[in-house]
Amino acid sequence: MVQSEIPNIIISRLPVYLRALRHMQGQGKQTTNSQELGEQVGVSAAQIRKDVSQFGEFGKQGTGYDIAFLVKKLSEILHIDRVWDLAVIGMGDMGHAIARYQGFADRGFRVAMLFDADPAKIGTRLGSFVIRDAAEMIPAIKQAGIQIAMLCVPASTAQAVTNQLVQAGVKAILNYSPINLSVPDGVRVQYLDPSVGLQRMTYYL
Repeated sequence: MVQSEIPNIIISRLPVYLRALRHMQGQGKQTTNSQELGEQVGVSAAQIRKDVSQFGEFGKQGTGYDIAFLVKKLSEILHIDRVWDLAVIGMGDMGHAIARYQGFADRGFRVAMLFDADPAKIGTRLGSFVIRDAAEMIPAIKQAGIQIAMLCVPASTAQAVTNQLVQAGVKAILNYSPINLSVPDGVRVQYLDPSVGLQRMTYYL
């Protein structure tokens, strides 16, 4: 099956499976099965088998999955068997938190550049980084070949910054700004708005 035919909902579950499998590895486990993995992630065993089988036969009936092998295959499928450099745009509270976050390195990502348009922040240090001028963003990202950006700017400027990121060659944007973005074909946006998650939960309270 070609990549474009895989439903997005299946792709969205693969990182969840991978996280659970790595947790099992950390506990010293070597094998698992769809029932156990399903209990870990809240997905039925049948759904896990169906999802994984979209990419090949990685398990054996009666013995289940070799965890190290399945981690390797899922990493290859998600293209995180390499390290992806990230640019973080917007050095407010969220941008600072992302730049300091230590959990990217072992999951295939590395923060490489930080940008902001505030003259008071440009040139200041944040850990091992110097915050760069957003006016230099297009040539800097182009030169570095960065394809992924994390957008932490106000909603009022998010679309304009997105247009610049597209011009710089960015193909994937993780958007923390509370606004839907318009991007051309070939550029993918993932939205993360904590208030939306909270509103979903309060429905049940």
